[in-house]
Amino acid sequence: MPDASITTVPVPLGDRAYEIYVGRGLLQEAGQRIAALGARAAAIVTDEHVGPLYADILARSLQQHGLRTSVVTVPAGEATKCYAFLETVCDAVLEARIERGDLVVALGGGVVGDLAGFAAAVVRRGVRFVQVPTTLLSQVDSSVGGKTGINSRHGKNLVGAFHQPSLVLADTALLDTLPLREMRAGYAEVVKYGLIDDAAFFAWCEKNWQGVFAGGPERNEAVAQSCRAKAAVVVRDEREDGDRALLNLGHTFGHALERITHYNSARLVHGEGVAIGLCLAFRFSASLGLCPVADAERVEAHLSAAGLPTRLNQVAGGCGTVEDLLDAMAQDKKVKGGALTFILASGIGKSFIAPGISVDSVRAFLKDENSA
Repeated sequence: MPDASITTVPVPLGDRAYEIYVGRGLLQEAGQRIAALGARAAAIVTDEHVGPLYADILARSLQQHGLRTSVVTVPAGEATKCYAFLETVCDAVLEARIERGDLVVALGGGVVGDLAGFAAAVVRRGVRFVQVPTTLLSQVDSSVGGKTGINSRHGKNLVGAFHQPSLVLADTALLDTLPLREMRAGYAEVVKYGLIDDAAFFAWCEKNWQGVFAGGPERNEAVAQSCRAKAAVVVRDEREDGDRALLNLGHTFGHALERITHYNSARLVHGEGVAIGLCLAFRFSASLGLCPVADAERVEAHLSAAGLPTRLNQVAGGCGTVEDLLDAMAQDKKVKGGALTFILASGIGKSFIAPGISVDSVRAFLKDENSA
């Protein structure tokens, strides 16, 4: 009998189709589900924070189901998403004699998932990989959809590949040990799905966010619904040629803030940048007359209630000048022909792609925001 407490979210991508499992206790039974993929060996990639907590549990589960297992541990933090640690992971995977039919298993948050996934995409020109995300942010966003990569000195996620996982195991019990700051950061991505095209889900978040944090059934529902939303977009637009760009709501601003703070998590983590970016996107939309001011205020009120930053002046150590922000945005992956593309909104649950936004209008808006 299937476990009724586990939700299955399919990602139907033809020969690259896979399933996302969401629920408590999935780590302990990971070996059975991963072994069903038919591999003989697995290289677990984790970081120095997550590894001591969960790597042995996962390795034992894999070994009990017949998989030869090794563990690769990298430093925690956004700075690890770089060329040097890509080389480290690739060499370790090769040293572990991982073949094309074998697996790389990403055990960690978004950094580990992106790094391990990119290594899997390029080692032997592509080996399979499994995501075992351990943060709320990675469970609802980065583990789903096949985007992998590392950062460059020119910007975030500018070097990478689309490489779909073979399986995602989102064990929501792992979030019980997540620091509150990281939980809040991941929650910004949950809210994003409501703001993109699901006003009812945003209203659900306003009512149920405390249960998501507390670990009740609301947490499983939030993760599962976020995965459904992302999977639906990925199936329509796997390689971000069209409306998958909507998933970047708030990210043009957020990525610029991360670049300005040099990916220093003491100053700003990704989800905090997204939270500020979501508020900026809605206030910018309102300033252009596209969105009711009341909706922008509602977005800010909810994210603030959840303990997230919503203003530029809340970035630790400051976020530079308006020109610094504009320069950082110029490296955004959605720039075309030098013109900025934003994801804007005509209201909550009504986002759209807005290409060719004039730099002058962005500059004027940011000057107002910087002085607020």
